[in-house]
Amino acid sequence: MKRRFACFLLFLALPLCPAIAQEKKADLFTQLDANKDGKVVRDELPERQKPNFERIDANKDGSISREELTAYTRGGQPQADAVKPTHADVSYGPHERNKLDLYLVDSKTPTPLVLYIHGGGFRGGDKSSLNMAELRAFHREGWSVAAINYRFTNVIPAPGQYLDCGRALQFIRHNAEKWNIDPKLVASTGGSAGAGTSLWLAFHDDLADPKSDDPVARESTRLVCTVVSNGQSSYDPRFAEKAGLPRPNFERHSFFEPFYDIKRADADTPEAYKRYEAAAPITHLTKDDPPTLMVYSFENLDVTNSSDLNLVVHHPKLGIALKEQMDKLGIECIVQYRSPEPGRVTRHGGGEPTNSVEFIRKHFGLAKK
Repeated sequence: MKRRFACFLLFLALPLCPAIAQEKKADLFTQLDANKDGKVVRDELPERQKPNFERIDANKDGSISREELTAYTRGGQPQADAVKPTHADVSYGPHERNKLDLYLVDSKTPTPLVLYIHGGGFRGGDKSSLNMAELRAFHREGWSVAAINYRFTNVIPAPGQYLDCGRALQFIRHNAEKWNIDPKLVASTGGSAGAGTSLWLAFHDDLADPKSDDPVARESTRLVCTVVSNGQSSYDPRFAEKAGLPRPNFERHSFFEPFYDIKRADADTPEAYKRYEAAAPITHLTKDDPPTLMVYSFENLDVTNSSDLNLVVHHPKLGIALKEQMDKLGIECIVQYRSPEPGRVTRHGGGEPTNSVEFIRKHFGLAKK
């Protein structure tokens, strides 16, 4: 106990370094995670560690996972307890980033599948940021998992990233029998950019082309549900402003120009507006789309055009705005965010908070009926 306490004091006093003994990381993460939502945001770090937030948040999804804290304190070394993929770096397309890892469950019957799409502002990140604790929880339910990489915006602007992930899903469905996967039971998860991609796939019309000569392209991209963290229902600055995030909002972020392939000076032009609408998940929302759970590591605070950018681009208001539209269509949408009361999570509109496993289990069950 004395040694554990000493390690925690060392973290409070000094920059994180690999010298902190590994067996203490989990305890440290638990102490930092004030609201017990399984993630650490900048405000939960000690003051002297806040400047290191971006370095620790490897996938740039706006929060630090247990795995990211572990990797950072290890000097970037892989986790000793990481689950190895059943099939690693499977190519689903011609580009070097068109790769996925499959974590299959041993089962006599076809298993449901959960996709993991990493964050990183569409400019960085990797499928290896898959949360191992969440992976194990999905495996306990009998669900296989696929973690997907995709091309970044230095190679292709939006919607290239969305289409890559759609292609990955089609590729998996095409090989469902080989991998013992139930192609009708697929959910998608991800944080930040991975959240937006999951939502776009969920709401966009099916990308399947029944007349294609390519059998993979004939597969569906429809989902049973999505569970996303720190997600954006739109990357349109005008939408964000209406949701309560004064401009400039998304324009302030470095993802903006390469994502849309425009200059910030052209942010309010007809061409820019067309690109905003095409890339916004909420643009494509219709009454036949799947339910979603959106979880935020931040409080639902009022912001200005100079507020912390990490909060602005991962703000709960972007989920609340989506919930309002989904409620009108009669589609379940749950939005949860950090409560001002330590150790608690707020479910927007009231009710008991849920979690990813409960939400996916519910909707896989409904899809089987």
